[in-house]
Amino acid sequence: MTTATSTRELAHPTRDEIRLEGVLHALSDPMRLLIVREMAVAEADLACSYFTLPVTKSTTTHHFRVLRESGVIRQAYRGTAKLNGLRREDLDALFPGLIERVLEAAALEADRLGTDD
Repeated sequence: MTTATSTRELAHPTRDEIRLEGVLHALSDPMRLLIVREMAVAEADLACSYFTLPVTKSTTTHHFRVLRESGVIRQAYRGTAKLNGLRREDLDALFPGLIERVLEAAALEADRLGTDD
């Protein structure tokens, strides 16, 4: 895992350190999957404050940490904002088609259940 060199940098796993079981665990939670779905359609990195989740701030922070530590997202400070982006290139290189299939399945499930994620 790359270690942070300052208090404003966050540690992320390198591509070689990303493991399938960690990615699947991160994507298994409905809130984390919702975050990933929103990032997947965004044209730019999104601030944590962009996401409105029905959980406490500390729980939201936990979800972002799980996604980052599993290698699903990257986080970087820009000014006072923490920006988040999907590590699609790394995930597609390691697990071709996985993220696309998970996102498609999540969209189908949302349609089937009539939820507006």
